[in-house]
Amino acid sequence: MEILSQYLFPVFTACVASGGFAVIYNIHGPGILICAFGGGLGWLVYLLSAPLGNDITQTLCAAIVIAAYSEIMARIRRCPVTGYLLVGIFPLVPGGGVYYTMEHAINGENTLFLDSFLHTLGIAGALAVGVLLVSSFVRMWHALRLRIALRKEDRA
Repeated sequence: MEILSQYLFPVFTACVASGGFAVIYNIHGPGILICAFGGGLGWLVYLLSAPLGNDITQTLCAAIVIAAYSEIMARIRRCPVTGYLLVGIFPLVPGGGVYYTMEHAINGENTLFLDSFLHTLGIAGALAVGVLLVSSFVRMWHALRLRIALRKEDRA
């Protein structure tokens, strides 16, 4: 019963939330299920990577997995990566952190504001770095494959 409440229910809710945003972002047909699965996969990786350290590390691991999943699904379906990536990464966005950061700023709680701001910035940065790493790797891989193909043509 603990596994159900600790893993399955949060992953299911992340799938439902991502599926809802897929509809809002005008993704059609099987793309909705692919996006929903991406959001659930990302949240599962986030939960499973808890022993690695803090939630910034968890967010980085989940962002890398979501970005790789989005690249693979976009290649398979011949669609832009952006739709899958934005919808899949949605459950990890630090909306609560931004809210509490602004609340502390408005209330004049400078120490809490700075602490909350840096934590939220760290999570947002981890999302950006995870996507950047995978995107850069994919671009380098394609450039390398193109270079190898051109060398083979020159030799022939």
